[in-house]
Amino acid sequence: MARLTPEEVRHVAWLARLRLSPDEEQRMTEELNVMLDHFQKLQALDTTGVAPTSHAVPMANRFREDEQRSSLARDEFLDEAPETVDAFFVVPRIVEG
Repeated sequence: MARLTPEEVRHVAWLARLRLSPDEEQRMTEELNVMLDHFQKLQALDTTGVAPTSHAVPMANRFREDEQRSSLARDEFLDEAPETVDAFFVVPRIVEG
């Protein structure tokens, strides 16, 4: 299996909008190559006769039936809010820009 180069790690970091220092770039290159080595070892295993699984333990979702229930009217919700404008909740800005 091909090994990742620092240039490829730099490109992936750019795509993910991550800013890596040269030391972080080197460390990520080494760590990702260790992971790829592990994947290569796994691919070499003979899994003939092993049933494919997505979970080690069988799981099933248990959903309740949908029930229509009464709820508060929009104005009652808005009356409880600390601040509203034109039937919308006003919340503090958390993203700059």
